[in-house]
Amino acid sequence: MRIVISEFISLDGVVQAPGGAEEDTDGGFAHGGWSHPFFDPEVVGGAFDNAMSSAEALLFGRRTWQTMAAAWPERAGDPFADRMNAIEKYVVTDTLGDDELTWNNTERIPGKQFAGRIQELRAKDGGNLLVMGSPTLVRGLLGEGLVDELRLVIMPVLLGGGKSIFPADGGLRTLELVSHATSDAGVQVCTYRTVAKG
Repeated sequence: MRIVISEFISLDGVVQAPGGAEEDTDGGFAHGGWSHPFFDPEVVGGAFDNAMSSAEALLFGRRTWQTMAAAWPERAGDPFADRMNAIEKYVVTDTLGDDELTWNNTERIPGKQFAGRIQELRAKDGGNLLVMGSPTLVRGLLGEGLVDELRLVIMPVLLGGGKSIFPADGGLRTLELVSHATSDAGVQVCTYRTVAKG
């Protein structure tokens, strides 16, 4: 399986709370919902639909999983919601117990074991294992060299601080741009693949 990261991201590298005011206010973040003015069905919506349609399973950090698990089951009956609810899901957490994983088809990966378990999933035959949001998890995956593709939906906005997906460990990681599209609102949808060392 390939690990694919899909993120709405500001020009200054912030991924925190793109979807709503109360999504994630950690650190006093006050700009929740910042992606909405830049959304268009064709380019931005198309990027999201493409990421989901090519996913065989979803991988989440705890907070993002809880947000999604609270939203999607009640939307059953919509084709996209039905796909979200039916697809296989993994959540990396040390705080949620198996009895709390009430969203369909969810398996828990203990946080202390995440790197080894993700390596096992990557070694399996299959399609994409898609990660959306989950900045702490994505930083860990990038830091461990476990990401195959980054799909960044870069919004033309500066947020002045907030959560990032990028490791701050001084490591050099080279990426190759494999596709890009631009919306009328100035959103850049860029797909990068990691370049093998050597």
